Parts: sequence; structure tokens; C-alpha cells
Amino acid sequence: MREQLVRVADFAWHIANRLRWLAPLLMRLFLGYFFMETGWGKIHNLDGFTQRFMQWGIPYPAFNAALSAYTEFIGGALTIAGLAMRFVSIPMIINMIVAVVSVKMKDVHGLNDFVELDEPLYALGFFWLMMAGPGAASLDHLIARILKPSGPLQPPQE
Repeated sequence: MREQLVRVADFAWHIANRLRWLAPLLMRLFLGYFFMETGWGKIHNLDGFTQRFMQWGIPYPAFNAALSAYTEFIGGALTIAGLAMRFVSIPMIINMIVAVVSVKMKDVHGLNDFVELDEPLYALGFFWLMMAGPGAASLDHLIARILKPSGPLQPPQE
């Protein structure tokens, strides 16, 4: 019985190890599509988005609305592709921090309210991608394999 359990556990571990590329791919596709789609909508209604920035009291509303919209759209597209993922994560995280601090925190009165916000989860998703990398099914991984870098920037062996 114990031997069978060990075999099942080894098999499950083997399968999970072979599919480790799937988690970052799914995270990238979900986050990337979401932000590309919302960014696209904001770009195509920039006047309305700018009005919301004015209502929220965000300085330089036209500039910051455009910056936020294009950050979401371009960042989302690059996230889907897995291109420059670690770099792209930084402005995406900043965008979420600004949204939370400038807009969402006004309605937060405790930890329960905070954990119900979507933006920190998006920021955590980008933080995870920034730390873990985009995974094997990404343009970053393909470029790294073609260039075969050496030294501290070498991607981990998969």
C-alpha cells in the first residue's frame, strides 16, 4: 500500500513538474487580456476617463488618464506575449497602487474592505510574474534561449 502511494505521489509530482509552465501562462493571459481590454476601452473614451480623473482630484487629469489607459493597454498586450514581463510589471503595479491610494482607499474602513478590492490582487499577480518570470511559454523565454545569456541574468533551467 505504501509503495503504491509513493508511486502515485511520484507520478503526481512528475506531472506537476512537467506542467509548471502553465501557471505563469494562465496568469499572464488573464491579467494581460483584462488590462488590454480595459485599457482599450479607456483609450477610446479618453474624454470620459479624463472627467473621472478630474472628479477624483488627480492632478493633470488629461495626461494621467492617457498615461494610465496606455499603460494598461500596452502593458496588457506585452503581458499576454510574455515580453519584457519583469519590466512591464513595474508600471502595472504602480498603476494599481495609484488606483488604490487615489480612489479606492476612500471607501476602505478596515482590513475586510481592503481585501475585497480587486486592484491589490492584480498588483500581486504582477508582482508574482515579476519575481517568478513569465514562464517557458513566453517571448522572454524564447529570446533568452536564442541569445543564451551567461552570468547572473541567465534564466533558470526548466
